[in-house]
Amino acid sequence: MKKYYPIIQTCPLFQNMEPTGLTDMLSCLNAKTVTVTKNQMLLQEGDPAGNIGIVLSGAVQVIREDYDGNRCIVSVIEAGQMFAEIFACAGLGKIPVSVTAVSDSEILFVDCRRILTVCPKACEFHSRLIGNLLKIVATKSLMLNQKIEIISKRTTREKLLTYLRIQAKQCGSPEFTIPYDRQALADYLGVERSAMSAEIGKLCKDGVIESKKSWFKLLS
Repeated sequence: MKKYYPIIQTCPLFQNMEPTGLTDMLSCLNAKTVTVTKNQMLLQEGDPAGNIGIVLSGAVQVIREDYDGNRCIVSVIEAGQMFAEIFACAGLGKIPVSVTAVSDSEILFVDCRRILTVCPKACEFHSRLIGNLLKIVATKSLMLNQKIEIISKRTTREKLLTYLRIQAKQCGSPEFTIPYDRQALADYLGVERSAMSAEIGKLCKDGVIESKKSWFKLLS
């Protein structure tokens, strides 16, 4: 696990932590690593909640399915980022989403209860972990509001343009690459892939954007 320490230190949960105490900290949090292959399911809807996942290498995607089996990608989680912390902090008995590997990946799991409950050793890093976790939960809430803003648009064109403009603003450039292929982007926006691809073609033809696979450039 030590080879991943530089990645672990970039995770927001461990922000402002001394690297010298990382081994003891992970031991206290009952940390364990799991290796998964591309398209392998890491967590399935209905699995027990309680652990926080941290991507050490590769990437995973969080998926929600409705009653009819329609799939919506909630987010893509890359190296140094976290998932399932909202459900663990909420004290849910079961997680309401599934998590699958986008590529071959290595995942670190830590027990959320070990963060929220001060251990008998009274480790000094616990209060800092709790503070970091609160910031993460607040940030994820803002991201959820952003997703609601996108999917609340009435047409596929509006949803697509809203998403692309948000990405451009976050990147600070009209030219950027998104973390989705066309099918995954359609799932994220909650639209049909064929309709979305048609809108991308129209936007390119109208001179609004340029696009090639996951690369986009806003022209106006």
